Amino acid sequence: MKLAEALILRADLQKRVQQLKQRLLRNAKVQEGDNPSEDPQELIEELERVVAQLTQLVQRINKTNAVTVLEGRRTVSDSLAARDALGIRQGVYRELAQAASVTQERYSSSEVRFESTVNVADVQRRADALAQEYRELDSRIQETNWSTELSE
Repeated sequence: MKLAEALILRADLQKRVQQLKQRLLRNAKVQEGDNPSEDPQELIEELERVVAQLTQLVQRINKTNAVTVLEGRRTVSDSLAARDALGIRQGVYRELAQAASVTQERYSSSEVRFESTVNVADVQRRADALAQEYRELDSRIQETNWSTELSE
């Protein structure tokens, strides 16, 4: 199985866990004299099986990411951390540019006037550059995911 396929399966298992949780919560209590629409014990057993399967899969994914080198430089794990950092930085710069470029309507000369403390164009350019770097790194990660076999 390719790493990318394992990631898709992981997402499916995570959704399955959430669905089982919701079904369990819906059947956690019933009106006196009624029966639940599904047996909570069976749901719990299924939940435990799915979580065990998810745990094993995540361990294999993590092991694969830790040993797979992306473009001869750093591991997939390190690349994922770098991609996350790029996303965080990009988000902050985008929000900073937006906050600094907000204009206020003044109705009289006695109202307080606000000025930007940063160069909005420079901040926006930085956000754009980080977004491009994020996309490029993400593409390399995705390409590696589709060409890498999942570790045992």
